[in-house]
Order: sequence, then structure tokens, then C-alpha cells
Amino acid sequence: MQELSVRHLLGIKDITPQDIQLIFEIADNFKDVINRPIKKVPSLRDITIANVFFENSTRTRLSFELAEKRLSADVINFSSSGSSVKKGETLLDTVNNILAMKVDMIVMRHSSPGAPHFLSKHIPANIVNAGDGTHEHPTQALLDSFSIRERLGEVAGKKVVIIGDILHSRVALSNIFALQKQGAEVMVCGPITLLPKYIQALGVKVETDVRKALAWCDVANVLRIQLERQQMKYFPSLREYTLYYGIDKKMLDSLDKEIVLMHPGPINRGVELSSDAADSHHSIILNQVENGVAVRMAVLYLLAQKG
Repeated sequence: MQELSVRHLLGIKDITPQDIQLIFEIADNFKDVINRPIKKVPSLRDITIANVFFENSTRTRLSFELAEKRLSADVINFSSSGSSVKKGETLLDTVNNILAMKVDMIVMRHSSPGAPHFLSKHIPANIVNAGDGTHEHPTQALLDSFSIRERLGEVAGKKVVIIGDILHSRVALSNIFALQKQGAEVMVCGPITLLPKYIQALGVKVETDVRKALAWCDVANVLRIQLERQQMKYFPSLREYTLYYGIDKKMLDSLDKEIVLMHPGPINRGVELSSDAADSHHSIILNQVENGVAVRMAVLYLLAQKG
């Protein structure tokens, strides 16, 4: 069997286009599994996985937990809010204590960029980065690309625009790397205050007019405004943001072509997307959620082979 070129999934930046294709091929098989009456396979029956979340998460944590259980792994959930981290325990001590319980793999979300990279140098377990600060969120980018491939046949040659709060988004960075590695064209669109200063250095197009961006693209991946990460005001008000960057069904229907609408969730309905756009035939948002389980099953399965 083919193998991944890496022992950990720390970021899309570290993996090859061949790794991405391999993950998708395995995810295709697992998608068949999760649509069967019996949704479990014994692939990771002897593996123990700890979900270590130092930041709040609903969809990502549930998606990983479901993926692990579908693979028959033993699962431990750790949340920092009720833990000894509150008493001053360091990240390394926390994880070493978890490893002392004979854990084989760690899925980790942390508010500090680079936290999973730091851990990977100090512990023997495989690590999956479930989001590190504003840096990367590799499995989200993989499930987004997988969903585009499922809807449009392939990612290569497609025009994908990422719209919204690019500055604070780890999803945007991972998506840019993943899409470019598969041969897609990428544009970012948002208020100038929410676009990183050096974003063009990543080889992406930049647009501040959402209508022009939608007219250009085949796929629009819409991000929410990350108010919890913003230390200052980047635009006058949410109402003003919606006026200039909100997308509704009328806007989508006015385009002279059919585009695919995506969102990593949670959606702030009435801000970046109206309900009639989010629930329209353009949207593959719920497909993304379903594909997230299959893609994460594939990642965990392939990393377990690396021991």
C-alpha cells in the first residue's frame, strides 16, 4: 500500500500533491463505509487516540471523534477548560501525562501557532493539527478540496475565491496551499483591513469587490468574521460588512453561470451569507460536513500505518 510522506499532519505546507491524492482515494472508500447500514470498520482497533483541545470546537471535535469511532479506535477527549492547564501545567507536561496512558495518536487544537510542530519534536505519538491559532487547519482544507472534487470532478484548473476574514483565518491559509498544490487558481476577497499585508506573495489574486470575485470564480468559499480573534475594529460594523460583503441568493442567481458555494462553519447567517444562499442549490455546506468524517478517517488511518 502507498504511504504518506509524513508522520504527522501538521499543515498542508508539509505534504505533497501525492499525499493529498492518496488521502482522497482512501476517503472515497471510507465514504462508502459511512453510508452503509453498519458504519464501522476495525482498521484502528488497537490504536488509542486523544483529542486534545485547548480551544473551543464543536464540528471539528465531533467530526474527529466520529471518524475515530468509525475506525474502532479507543478515544479519550481532553478539554483544557476543566483541566490542570488552569492550574499552570505546561503544554508538554499535559501531553506527556496523556501519553503515559499509552496513547498512540494526538489530535490537537491550540490557540498558539506552531504548538503542534513544537510537540512533534518532543513526543513519539503521531500528531494531527486540528487548528493552531491563525496558522493552519489542514483537515478542513482537505475536506474542502475533497468536496470540490466530488461536485466538479477535479480541483485542477478551477477558480476558487476565499471570501471574508482572511487575516485571522487558519482555514484560508491551508486552503490556499491545498488548492495550489492541486493546480487550482486562488483569489482572496475581503475588506483591505482583513487581507494580510503580504498575501500576494503566496501567488493568489486579490479582489476587494465581492461581485467581481463571484463573477470570476467557479467556487466561492465564504469565511465567517472571527470576532473572537480580533483585538481591534477592522470595519465599522457587522451591518456595514454585510452590506458590502454579504452574499444572498439574488446575487448568486444574477451571475451568468452556476457557482459552488462553500463555508467551513459555523455560519453567521445574515452576516456573510443569507439563509436563502446557505440553503440554496449552489451550496455544498452539508456535503462538507459529511466529507469531513471520511477525510479525517483517511488521515487517521494513513498516519497509523506510519507508527
